[in-house]
Formats: sequence, structure tokens, C-alpha cells
Amino acid sequence: MNFKNKLILAPMAGFTDHPMRSLSVRYGADIVVSEMVSAKAMQFKDKKTATLARIYEGEGVFGTQIFGHEPDVMADAAHALSYGDYEYKISDTLPDFIDINMGCPVKKIVSNGEGSALLKNPRLCSEIISACVKSSRVPVTVKIRAGWDKDSINCVEIARIAEESGAAAISVHARTREQMYEPYANWEYIKSVKDAVSIPVIGNGDIYSASDALRMLEETGCDSLMIGRGALGNPFIFDEIKCRTSGKIYTPPTISEKINVTLEHIRLLCEEKGEETGIRESRKHIGHYTRGLKSSASARQRLNFAITYDEIYDILSSLAKENE
Repeated sequence: MNFKNKLILAPMAGFTDHPMRSLSVRYGADIVVSEMVSAKAMQFKDKKTATLARIYEGEGVFGTQIFGHEPDVMADAAHALSYGDYEYKISDTLPDFIDINMGCPVKKIVSNGEGSALLKNPRLCSEIISACVKSSRVPVTVKIRAGWDKDSINCVEIARIAEESGAAAISVHARTREQMYEPYANWEYIKSVKDAVSIPVIGNGDIYSASDALRMLEETGCDSLMIGRGALGNPFIFDEIKCRTSGKIYTPPTISEKINVTLEHIRLLCEEKGEETGIRESRKHIGHYTRGLKSSASARQRLNFAITYDEIYDILSSLAKENE
């Protein structure tokens, strides 16, 4: 498949579930990636983990991201997901590619030697990528960070290993694990990887507008863009970037349109996960959608006590009218 000239929704645990992915595709994302799927949990036939791998109608080009640190377990997961051969298969649609997580900085992941902790062991990275490539029926990509810390920047080394091991593309988050999500991403790391390998390089980090996207393309020469936190509460960013890169005039959503999309996002969460869970999970999204609006802080306080969709609808509708 083609990984060049694409806008990609980054995988974000706890955020990039079906509702967020579907809205991102509607507003221009070319590719979406699942939340992280534990290869080890798949081995133990965990039903909840299988749910994370579900692909819904209308999600477009789809990648399933897996994490782990054991080559054989990772290979089994890549095979099972790409062939649809696992215990709790709940979707007939198969992923277009498998993505290997070598970038997650969260403590509970790296403490197991997974995610960005793998960057400290290039040989193991090679073994994992090679094993997954051999077992998967679809292309395998890799998502990395610049390195573990400022004293061990090795994104170029890992990118070359990924290419030699058969990866179809590599995504580079331009921060170290030590930096977590601190400002600012150093896009020079993306450029250095682009200059070092021939497989497509996907730039990631600090894209919050079309201007950021254009600047990253110009400064790094990367082949595609991956947007993570810049898409939270703002699926419209994909349309904005596409308009700017194609020379079209971008018309941002009105406050009412933005609130309507917020409500749709919440409705989708409730339909998929039940009202109680959907309402609870919606709060983290509402904060992003309503940031900067007049009276948004007081509205969010009321939303924290809302327990039904109808209550949230009334609060957000009032907020929209107040900001007209």
C-alpha cells in the first residue's frame, strides 16, 4: 500500500477509538490507526483486547497497532490480526497494515521493556520487526521516538534497522521518551531519518494547524504526516491541511457546527459503549472541543455531573448559543 502523501490519525491509547477515527476520516484523514493492542493479551485470548482491534465500516485505510517485547509473541499477534485468526474475532474486516509500537512513553509500558523502551535494544527491535514482517500477510510499519533520552538519540539507527528488517514505512515522533510530551518537538530528528532511509518516513509531533503541517513538510521532507494531539477536539484539522496543501480556501467550522460534531462524538460513544461509559469517556473529549469558548470552564463543571446524553445535549446547546 502507499504510505506517501497521506494524513494519518496517530494511535493514542484511550482516545483513538471508533468514534474519533470515524470523525477523522469524515474530515479528511487518509489513514487511521487503532489504539494499542497488547500482543501478550492476545496470546491469553483476552476479549477486551480483541475489541480494540475491531474495524468498523467507514474507517477507510486502517492499521492495527501492536505492542510487546517478545518477537515470537509479537509475530503471533501480527499473524492473527492480519489473517483474522484469533479467539474473539468480532469484525470481518481485516487491517490494511500492522504497526509496531516502539514509541509509547507511558511508565507501565516501558517498565515491561515495551514501547519506547525497545529503542534501548536495537537488536531486539530488529528481531521483532523481522518476525512480524515474516508472519503478517499485510505490510508492517514501525512507530518510534527520537531515542530514549538526549544522550541516546538513535532514531536513524533504528530506522535503518526497520528498513533492513522489511518495514514498509516508519513514523517518527520527534521527541525522546524522556521528554514525554513536553514542548517542543525537534523536527530535525525526522529530517535525519528521512535522509537516511528509502522507505516512507511519516512525521509526527506538534502539528496543530495547516501552517504547522506545511512547515514540517518543508523542513523535514517527510513523506506523510501523522497528527495526534492536534486532532483532539479538532477532527477538522485534516480538512484544513488538505485545503492548504491543495490551494483551496478553508472554511473553519462555526461554533454551532463544532458543538454539533461534539454531540455526535458523544452519541457515538454512548451507542458503542453504553450511555454510562460513553458519558464518562466523553468528558476528556469535550474539554478539547470546547477549549477557548466563552463560559466553557463553567460548562465543563456542569458536564462533570451530567449522567445522560440529554443533559449533555442541553449544556452544550446552551454553550453554543452563548458563543454565537
